[in-house]
Amino acid sequence: MNKEEIERLDDAGMSAWDTHDADAFVAIFADEFVINDVANPEPITSKDAARAYAQAWFTAFPDMSVKQMNRVVDDDSVAAEIQFTGTNTGPMMMGGKEIPPTGKAVVGKGTYFARAKDGKAVEFNSYPDIAGLMMQLGFVPPM
Repeated sequence: MNKEEIERLDDAGMSAWDTHDADAFVAIFADEFVINDVANPEPITSKDAARAYAQAWFTAFPDMSVKQMNRVVDDDSVAAEIQFTGTNTGPMMMGGKEIPPTGKAVVGKGTYFARAKDGKAVEFNSYPDIAGLMMQLGFVPPM
């Protein structure tokens, strides 16, 4: 792959999140892949689980909007800083547990690192700012 192909794949993933399209998110992955997210207790390695992962965020924040703040692209990988806004009007899954909606609006931040092979993502590592999110939702006092 080259940088332009990685950018197109990454743009497709970002578009899937911004339009809340779990199927489009799953479509960027190869048949064998892994998703690691610090908010998930176990790696995700199936397309059904990847779909459920994305849908859980879309359910928790139905008005979520995402944008990239910074992006670094190589011939087989991408690293990005993102920001998302949304209102927690649906139940949220965190650490394998369901958290009831708070009704609070948030501005979330995070980073991800992804690696691709043969036009598809094979590894996706996500690091959402869980502490910042929990503070905004009122679960943790501000520092």
